[in-house]
Amino acid sequence: MATYENQKAWKDVESFLPEKYHYTQNYRPREEHWNWRENNVHLDTFRNPNAKAKIIMFHGVGTNGRQISMIIGGPLALDGYETICVDMPTYGVTEVAKGQTISYDDWIQCGSDLIDVELAKDDRPIFLYGLSAGGMETYHVAAKNKRVKGIIGMTFLDQRSKDVQMTTTNNWFWGTFGIPLTKMATKMGLSRFKMKMSIPSKMSTLVNNPECLKIMLKDRTSGGNKVSMRFMNTYMTYAPEIEPENFTICPVLLTQPDADRWTPQRLSDPFLDKLTQVKVTRTTLKNGSHYPIEATALSDLHKAILNFLEENI
Repeated sequence: MATYENQKAWKDVESFLPEKYHYTQNYRPREEHWNWRENNVHLDTFRNPNAKAKIIMFHGVGTNGRQISMIIGGPLALDGYETICVDMPTYGVTEVAKGQTISYDDWIQCGSDLIDVELAKDDRPIFLYGLSAGGMETYHVAAKNKRVKGIIGMTFLDQRSKDVQMTTTNNWFWGTFGIPLTKMATKMGLSRFKMKMSIPSKMSTLVNNPECLKIMLKDRTSGGNKVSMRFMNTYMTYAPEIEPENFTICPVLLTQPDADRWTPQRLSDPFLDKLTQVKVTRTTLKNGSHYPIEATALSDLHKAILNFLEENI
């Protein structure tokens, strides 16, 4: 079974976090494995049968579940919540079944199925948290599953928006031709062809500390990961099961790092403005990178999520 036990990259990233966020022998997640459609999906969990709610956490296209569990899964567990951080197929130490080419639609189905698994165990409320692209993933999963009590996202990027495409990709070429090229590659039978996510995207702005950035860009389980043409095309063209104007499922919290050089808040606002039938709260994380490692940003993130959970349980 794949594990983070012997992986150095996450420990190197951890060294840039404030000391209270560091895992120890007595404070660390349990590693679980879940068979989802023959994929061996890795979960970092802090189980707590007495918790009044569970939070399922999603990474983006430059991070993994362990990196999320360090900055927010663990801290919320210390507050008495049950947290589950997922390594989506092709990221982290999740093992993809031989012969499968994972799409973004698979990520949404995987997230929805995990909610069903957890709700089959007990009826405690489930909230979703997503960092980076995981933010919009929380919305897509909620729109599909329809049984969550709240969603928290670091960004809500509608990849169908030209402004989002042009701002989050590496340059004009990828912003203009990314979707047609990946569509053409998929139609030509090259759907399995893989490319480093750092080629089309602004992965160079993943974190503002240059030394931490080097580690994450080299890490093939996070910022240095390769994704297939099929994944890239489905990620950039995915349409939610419920468009924002009709979304009535649960309240939404935006936790936007204010020193994010990849996805400024102006990219999330147009989508959030369309969510007129649910309560939307926007908050900023002081001095926060896209992947926030800064003490002020992490403290703001923690407080904002705690308030949101307490208001909505």
